[in-house]
Amino acid sequence: MKIIIGYTFAFFTMFSCQSIKHKDVIYAKSAADQDLKLNIFVPKNAEGKKFPVLIFVHGGNWNSGSKDQYGFFGRNFAKKNVITVIPDYTLSPKANVDQMTQEIAAAILWVQKNIETYQGEPDQIFVTGHSAGGQLAANAVLNPKFGIDESSVSGIILNDAAGIDMKAYLEKYPPTAEDDYLQTWSNDPENWYQASPINFLAKNSPPFHIYVGAKTYESIKTANKNFVRKLHEFQPCVKPVIINKSHIPMVLQYFWPASARFSEIKKFMDENRN
Repeated sequence: MKIIIGYTFAFFTMFSCQSIKHKDVIYAKSAADQDLKLNIFVPKNAEGKKFPVLIFVHGGNWNSGSKDQYGFFGRNFAKKNVITVIPDYTLSPKANVDQMTQEIAAAILWVQKNIETYQGEPDQIFVTGHSAGGQLAANAVLNPKFGIDESSVSGIILNDAAGIDMKAYLEKYPPTAEDDYLQTWSNDPENWYQASPINFLAKNSPPFHIYVGAKTYESIKTANKNFVRKLHEFQPCVKPVIINKSHIPMVLQYFWPASARFSEIKKFMDENRN
């Protein structure tokens, strides 16, 4: 057992030493006047260099999860010379989806203003999210009510995103108290519309790169099909990448530095530099 623990410690030490982590950087205040924080992962020996930036929004059904669970994501992208920012946001039932999205938009604006301090390129900012994080990331950028200039975001990467066509879903399955959905979404269809990124796709939307799990939830498969169908009106060449995984493994795959996702996303970022 001691040998196994030793090897495990050596494994994490080896990879953590290849990046610098800035922990719990305050980016805004919540509606309840609580500090909102993010973690920044910077490639080692970054002094004098500039790197593209990837903002990752974690999932968790809008009522669970934490930035600190995804250090592997930040470390492994930093190893690939991508500065990675992982914000926390207020979870349901303490916040609704509109408030969460406002916080993610605030994180994006903070990164645009401050990332040069961490060797990031402010005009090379990409956003990504898994599950609920995909909905929050996409809606923060696409819905104009949140104040993000779409041209200031170089691209959006969806990873088995949930909720991207939420109005259509909630019309079939109205929210209840289960999983805090009533608090998250309310009973108002206008709120569902405003929280559905599909409704704000347009010709000026940033380029998309989309992953969907072949074994994921049917609701996610359906929402992504609808989303891509609408997206094709403006970006006809986007073809979702189908990965033979279920929902949670779609994010856990980033634990492994050799995952093909890193090179695919780096290629997408290189092709869409502003």
